[in-house]
Amino acid sequence: MQANVLIKTIDLSHEEWLKWRQKGIGGSDVAAILGINKYKTAFEVYLEKLGEIEEKEIDNEFIYWGNVLENIVAKEFEKRTGKKVRRKNQILQNKDYPFMIANLDRVIVGENALLECKTTSAYNKNEWEDEEVPANYLVQVQHYLAVTGYEKGYIACLIGGNKFIWKEIERDDELIEIIIEAEKKFWHEHVLKGIPPILDGSSAAEKYVKERFKKAKEGLEIALKSEYKDKISRYFQLKNEIKEKEEELKAIENQIKNELGEAEKGQVGNYEIVWKNYSSNRIDTKLLKEKYPEIYNKVIKTLNYRKFQIKEVM
Repeated sequence: MQANVLIKTIDLSHEEWLKWRQKGIGGSDVAAILGINKYKTAFEVYLEKLGEIEEKEIDNEFIYWGNVLENIVAKEFEKRTGKKVRRKNQILQNKDYPFMIANLDRVIVGENALLECKTTSAYNKNEWEDEEVPANYLVQVQHYLAVTGYEKGYIACLIGGNKFIWKEIERDDELIEIIIEAEKKFWHEHVLKGIPPILDGSSAAEKYVKERFKKAKEGLEIALKSEYKDKISRYFQLKNEIKEKEEELKAIENQIKNELGEAEKGQVGNYEIVWKNYSSNRIDTKLLKEKYPEIYNKVIKTLNYRKFQIKEVM
């Protein structure tokens, strides 16, 4: 299958490129839609596609170094594999599903394949061990294979600025079908109908809500939809279940500690238990305030936040 060319990108500004990205679902959107992106929610992708929020701002310095390192990763891939790559200065569009778009880093000359170039922190090196590819990058490449009809993809990554790896990713038609169905639902049921997806329990969703609604309007009170009565009942049910599990967990921990006694280590089967001595220095804020009030007032920091609680009222 040959993809359609939605727009040539060689003369597009970054701002124009972002506008064209609103016309469909790109590879970097897929993980959020599937709920496996730690930093972004499907809800945010929805708002971006409707133009209600802009994609997270990326300063020119970041863009510059991103492009420089992409070139370095692509060149190193060529050097280590003997393969030749070239740019694809186009936004591609799936013929059957026009909402599926792709902006490829490189294509492999002489192969029905693409190359995705990445850089990451050394803190993420464990995600690349053995044959592993981070899930968000794996679905991104499979999305590109779905758009282009290519047989395979390669991914190359510079880790921590000093470790280079590359891996081959075969086309997975079963996973591609899952991706297509999820994107179809997102596009047709949410974007086109203007109905936002439900926020999930991910850290990305928590971060989004916290940043979007930083401050409450004092005195403002609203009536929630009736469906939230059931959600609140479930909320308290889950809190009680968590409390019970936490008590059970703490009971087991206390029993193990009691068994260890004064020992700092213990072993049973293939488990090692450690209960060692540690010390840390902390500022006694109460004492600081009493003895040195002037210093206390100079170093005190005000934190603004919203406290969430649910209580039953008569």
